[in-house]
Amino acid sequence: MPHQGSTVVQTSSGAVRGRHDEYGELYRAIPYAAPPIGAARFFPPAPPAGWSGVRDAINSSSTAPQPPRNFGNLDMTPYFGPGWVAGDEYLTVDVRTPSSSGAALPVMVFVHGGGFVTGSSRAALYDGRAFARDGIVLVTLNYRLGVSGFLDLEGAPANRGLLDVIAALAWVRDNIEVFGGDPANVTVFGQSAGATLVGSLLATREAKGLFRRAIVQSGSGTGAFTPQQAQRVTRAAAEALGVAPTVEAFAKIPDERFLDILPKLSGLDLRTRTAGDPLVGLSPFSLVLSEQPADSLANGPGSEVDLLIGTNTEEGNLYLVPQGNFDTSTDADVLAVASGLHDDPQSVVDAFAAERPGATPGELRSALLGEALFGRGTARMVEAHSRISGGRTHVYRFGYRSTALDGKLGAAHTVELPFVFDLADEPWLHGSTGLLGPSEPPAGLAARMHDSWVRFARTGNPGWAAYGNGDETVETFG
Repeated sequence: MPHQGSTVVQTSSGAVRGRHDEYGELYRAIPYAAPPIGAARFFPPAPPAGWSGVRDAINSSSTAPQPPRNFGNLDMTPYFGPGWVAGDEYLTVDVRTPSSSGAALPVMVFVHGGGFVTGSSRAALYDGRAFARDGIVLVTLNYRLGVSGFLDLEGAPANRGLLDVIAALAWVRDNIEVFGGDPANVTVFGQSAGATLVGSLLATREAKGLFRRAIVQSGSGTGAFTPQQAQRVTRAAAEALGVAPTVEAFAKIPDERFLDILPKLSGLDLRTRTAGDPLVGLSPFSLVLSEQPADSLANGPGSEVDLLIGTNTEEGNLYLVPQGNFDTSTDADVLAVASGLHDDPQSVVDAFAAERPGATPGELRSALLGEALFGRGTARMVEAHSRISGGRTHVYRFGYRSTALDGKLGAAHTVELPFVFDLADEPWLHGSTGLLGPSEPPAGLAARMHDSWVRFARTGNPGWAAYGNGDETVETFG
């Protein structure tokens, strides 16, 4: 018997039943690939098995195996979601679509962040109601994380989490029309690790034809590990598990053990003669590439797609303020960050200090982290894309300062997300430990930012001039 307010559509794998509400229709946990079980965790994603009858797409899926994340005094539950919800079938998409039988609608596909080790489509911040309200079909997806998704193993393809994202985009191409979406007008967007994955798609040959536009929110075009760096992580993981660093050995190990060893992989020195650690020790996992995406855009669809890209003005605060390390930072701490990034760390510290007269050690440390993690790699991607895309690069900066944690969180990493998804008024984002703090956000900021993302998805123009050819327009929010 049909559910009250339910609706059924026919996908390439079988019929699914979603639910109808005031915002449109919502379909959850639709498989885009087969469950990655056992040895399949280290194989490319395989097509999902079909089904007969109608499959309920009412409840959220399980999530990729992941450790709990603690950001001190800041409630990051809306960002990370429920953590690991065990179950084999987590390579799934959620689809939120307006109730419309008119022309095919623009599609936006979101790739979540979480340092390549955490996150899921179940996070409250990724609610697509505002996009559906404004005539956008929103797809959110899960992908493999951690060891299964990104550990570089002999006998296994690299970057399996990225392969999952490509498989999800192929599913969108083949199925989104039945949900009211236009497969010829797809914008893929992501934040943090998800943004770095989106940036990599621009340089990935297999991604050609799967999307028309891309949005990179606080990612990096230079965030990939070299194969040499990745092998250090692989050797450490194999040693911690007591097995050979091969896919045959790792295939026999349960996911719980992979999570158990993560603390032993943190803090590895990944600096080499030719490369610094692009994640400055914050994650032992990233993409593994011989060339950074910002340097290889010509290999993929980079020159063919419109790009919206930017960062927040105080990205590094997220990694210092909630843990109580911002106010206690010393000159030695600042120099230690710079030492992990540059051959002449004192000159770098001096340059940052000269640009920020009166800055405290905490402010300098945050600025160095933000530049290393996101700023430098974003600038490289902006320059590279604007050179090859024929004027289709749009740049933004987000500067609204959250009043969380006694007003110290500021325009930290992730603070832009409630504005992009037009959720900034939600009570669960406020209070002294909420991401946006106790203060009300500026009137109209969420509407303006969200509308810019929607305009970009529709037309390729978010509302301000393209970057390049002597024009260095950067739109500011906040």
